[in-house]
Amino acid sequence: MLTPYLPYPLLSGGQIRTYNLLKNLAKKHEIVLFSFIRNESENRYKDELLKFVKRVETFKRRPAWSIFNILLAGLTPFPFLVSIYYSRKLQKAILEELRNYTYHLIHSETFYVMPNIPKTKVPVLLVEQTIEFLVYQHFVETVYLPLRLLLSLDVGKIKFWEKFYWKKAKKVVAMSEGDKEVMEREVPHLDVDIVPNGVDTEDFFQIKKEKSNNPIILFVGNFKWLQNQEAVSILVTQIWPEIVKKLPRARLWIVGRYPTPEIQAYESDTIKVSGNIVDIKKVYSKANILLAPIYGPGGTRYKILEAMASGIPVVTTSQGIEGLNAKDQIHAIVRDDPKLQADATIKLLTDRSLYLQLAQNGKKMIAQNYDWKKISEKLDYLYQKVGKENA
Repeated sequence: MLTPYLPYPLLSGGQIRTYNLLKNLAKKHEIVLFSFIRNESENRYKDELLKFVKRVETFKRRPAWSIFNILLAGLTPFPFLVSIYYSRKLQKAILEELRNYTYHLIHSETFYVMPNIPKTKVPVLLVEQTIEFLVYQHFVETVYLPLRLLLSLDVGKIKFWEKFYWKKAKKVVAMSEGDKEVMEREVPHLDVDIVPNGVDTEDFFQIKKEKSNNPIILFVGNFKWLQNQEAVSILVTQIWPEIVKKLPRARLWIVGRYPTPEIQAYESDTIKVSGNIVDIKKVYSKANILLAPIYGPGGTRYKILEAMASGIPVVTTSQGIEGLNAKDQIHAIVRDDPKLQADATIKLLTDRSLYLQLAQNGKKMIAQNYDWKKISEKLDYLYQKVGKENA
């Protein structure tokens, strides 16, 4: 398995996903893990992963804005995203690995690490946690014209290479039906299966709610993701004033790693920003509602799955709930207009019957569809199907 990050500690959606899949797949497969790291101190986490994998090899990634990456993106067909993860050291290590040992399958987590895989007869299963060109395309639409033209060129390169590696992989895995449809539209007859994200139900189902006189509305997200920055801006400027006007005792809690200075500046008497939460389960135990005004594509939507597993009703957009088997007014409240999201949040906090209905239905949906054990069985099936061709 080749990943653009070490799957521990569990600080991002990608790490959570890969860690839980490894934990469950290790029961049936012998896995060697090759991962990028940002600094050598991350090697101290190898022991946690060695509980599930045979061996862990790490490769230090260049800083994003290194001169090498800039030149590679500027002088070659590769986009900036691919340039960051292009590593001759890793290429050589994979080549040696394939020469010295027999493998039935290479699992590549994200397309942008695939240029490091040498020509081989070993089939590659590519997992796309998000469709990258759509993510960056959405961001480019928000910047001013001169910069937009420059960034659009790089987005075009991302799209070209993303589609190139979809076609090159033996099997492509998407997170949702929506992503699968985009892939098949962009590359007709592409062999795509869905392996969604999940939740450790043993942990999240046990969360006990803490009572509070002040209802807490929660937003959770890693702020390296542009969609989360955009969502918080909309939440604070357009939605929150409407809520606090009707419910003055309500409090907004913004939780997530790497909050920008702009996000930190939102702190006030009614808004709290927390950037270094160690245990997210403690956050869910205090919250009453998850409000996620997500408008950008991509992302892993762990906030919604974890909130539902914790028994917290969710208010979000059609983009935010995309890919989940959730129905409006049954498992969550789905509204695209910020004013209607504010109204829905107020309604939930004042209608106990509706609140309990959504909380119970959300938890039931998670148990039926998004438990990591069940999801790992689907990936195991694909491993067997693709890997047997090289057995």
